Amino acid sequence: MTMTQPAAAAPPAPTPAQPQHAPDQSVMRLRELVFGAACAAAIRAAARLGVADALDEQPATAEELAAAVRTEPRPLNRLLRALTSYGIFAEQPDGRFVHTGMSRMLREDAPDSLRNIALWCTEPWTWEAWPRLDDAVRTGQDVFADLYGKRFFDYLHDDAPESAAVFDKAMTRSSMQSARDVVDSLDLTGTTTVADIGGGQGHVLAGLLEKHPALHGTLLDLPKVVANADPRLRAGGALADRATLLPGDCRQEIPVDADLYIIKNILEWDDDSTRRTLGNVVAAARPGTRVLVIENLVDDSVSMRFTTAMDLLLLLNVGGQKHTRESLVTRMTEAGLEVGDVRPVNPYLHAFDSTVRGS
Repeated sequence: MTMTQPAAAAPPAPTPAQPQHAPDQSVMRLRELVFGAACAAAIRAAARLGVADALDEQPATAEELAAAVRTEPRPLNRLLRALTSYGIFAEQPDGRFVHTGMSRMLREDAPDSLRNIALWCTEPWTWEAWPRLDDAVRTGQDVFADLYGKRFFDYLHDDAPESAAVFDKAMTRSSMQSARDVVDSLDLTGTTTVADIGGGQGHVLAGLLEKHPALHGTLLDLPKVVANADPRLRAGGALADRATLLPGDCRQEIPVDADLYIIKNILEWDDDSTRRTLGNVVAAARPGTRVLVIENLVDDSVSMRFTTAMDLLLLLNVGGQKHTRESLVTRMTEAGLEVGDVRPVNPYLHAFDSTVRGS
């Protein structure tokens, strides 16, 4: 009998090529973060060039936009490519660019424009100060005087008038935007007089007076500030007969009697200034008087990346700080205030409602 040889074993199927390991997302993210200055610089460049203002609702090519803003097309295309990776502008399949929600906010005429804020946060002095953050952390002191030979606001007004102008525009726009949220959030039942302490141009006060026709109010701030108050509050303005403009320094004295004191975004100086301001409010107010403190928080906020960045910038330029909920409640309690409700005004502001304790 003929024996058949067993069939040769089939060769093993080729092993599929092993996929390369997916890139570690933490590595990718850190690489992006350490190039964060490129993103900030790209936003600043687009804002200074007016790219968002040049792009209307019709899609446009880089060449068309370059002609409008007087740049070279190829570098502008590279700038737009970088910005689209962050969702600032978008590129269509045909290569034309269109607006996104973020790019619209870089327009000067946008109701919620952040153009001047974008410029302010990327002013030339910031590029000198940020690399010194380790020094500020090590010492707990600002680095500005060491860099420029004078304090921050002295430098702005003496040596950097263009930067000072950007600061004024940014603060005015930001104040106007947040004032609407504050006015909408406040219940003024039983309130007949309000004092806006360190209230800048008085946008909150003006909004409250417009909404409440029986309300009277006082704006207290430095002489140069109240001299440029909201036109509605000044002599001849629509609200002037119910508004008092009072030049002064809230860290020195608050000679105002009111049913409600509002302190918004000024308790970010050094601790001594914060304590003196709160103490002066308590000294001026009657027991039981309502005091509303409105601040950015670095802990209880959905916008922590924004508020913690502001906190570090304050450390660098003026030696100031943003508060946690606990630190602000502590300062207010030590000053003689009884803190009650703490509530968000918008994604980046919280209101601390309090009353002056009895003697």
